[in-house]
Amino acid sequence: MDVYEETRPLLVNDEQTDEDRSEQESYLDKVKNGKLYIATFAAVLGPLSFGFVLGYSSPAIPELRKIQDPGLQLSADEASWFGSVVTIGAALGGLFGGWIVERIGRKLSLMFCALPFICGFTIIIAAQNHWMLYGGRVLTGLASGVTSLVVPLYISETAHERVRGAMGSSVQLMVVIGIMGAYITGLFLDWRWLAIASSIPPTLMLVFMCFMPETPRFLLSQGKRREAEEALHFLRGPDAPAEWECARIEEAYKNENSDQATIIVAATQVVFTAIAAAIMDKAGRKVLLILSGVTMCVSEAVFGVYFHLTVKHNNSSLTSVLADAQGSLAEQPPIDLAWLAVGSMGLFIAGFALGWGPTPWLVMSEIFPTRVRGLGSALCVLANWTCAFCVTKTFQNLMDAITSAGTFWMFSGLCALSVIFTAVFVPETKGKTLEEIQARFKGTYRR
Repeated sequence: MDVYEETRPLLVNDEQTDEDRSEQESYLDKVKNGKLYIATFAAVLGPLSFGFVLGYSSPAIPELRKIQDPGLQLSADEASWFGSVVTIGAALGGLFGGWIVERIGRKLSLMFCALPFICGFTIIIAAQNHWMLYGGRVLTGLASGVTSLVVPLYISETAHERVRGAMGSSVQLMVVIGIMGAYITGLFLDWRWLAIASSIPPTLMLVFMCFMPETPRFLLSQGKRREAEEALHFLRGPDAPAEWECARIEEAYKNENSDQATIIVAATQVVFTAIAAAIMDKAGRKVLLILSGVTMCVSEAVFGVYFHLTVKHNNSSLTSVLADAQGSLAEQPPIDLAWLAVGSMGLFIAGFALGWGPTPWLVMSEIFPTRVRGLGSALCVLANWTCAFCVTKTFQNLMDAITSAGTFWMFSGLCALSVIFTAVFVPETKGKTLEEIQARFKGTYRR
């Protein structure tokens, strides 16, 4: 599963007639994606900024530990606060973002979160004492929390179904690019200039978003149909009949509130990621990875059970599986298993955000020696996105070959293997200096 894929109600009957499909395909054939790509690029400058925030402390802390100014020099304990206090802001930002995104919209929320990014890095640049450093980190964390909630929402509501998966996956990609960007830039710039460089992506996001539209779905939810049609003309091109898509969105609103579902999923990711960040130095990286793996293993297995109980034959598409699942439930009202699907999905999202979402990037930055950290990190990113591509590309083939239940049970087995691998091979890096971690790999570590 990819937690950044389009969020949609699991059991909504989306079975279409041939006429509906033909009309939809005809509409999509008229769509031009150029300006949609520009709007997506403007939005994912937020996750890029988030990545710079996460990666900033790695090159900055060693310099701040050795700086001659006693007002700025960090002790080991103060350095740990400088690295971790950003998560406090992120947790607050996640909660705050869920509130403002419905009040002022997706576009203005993105423009708003650029300000604490810029102000936070500005405070760090001008810092004269530890509290200014901490304050800057909290502000950039606040912006990161808002960003991690709003950007996936903005993309899912502006992109159409042919490109939504690719657009949505760019969120996590930009985060890791930002982390690597901070690492690489830190090789050439000191901590103040690195803060200046880190403020460039949010500044560009603020400027670019001024020229981007609000999402059509939010505009329609506010009763602004004319503005929604203008936004769709911008995003889809002048030849696409925006009125048709507006009507389709309005019809969907009569049956569901997908905005709230998307926000709930995004908020779940933010909350559990913040929890993981808050307890990581107490519980340990290895414990979180094992707990996360077990949770995902169970959730995938339960999802497989759900499909096994509700789908009685092979299907050629996930859409058909879900539609048939709903039909099966409708025919047998006493056996309502919708809660099983929704619960297992929520459990997976929480489990992923608790461990396997944030923790591997931290462990990756800790276990590689300095001289190969850049290359090692690059190989990890390559492996991550290669595996993501393989899962996405083969998912439908697996559904056809081993059924929907078999596919999720296979994923559950892979999660179980990740638990075993973590327990046997992954070292615990909690409470150890980078030098101690390297000594452990060399076999020279002494307690």
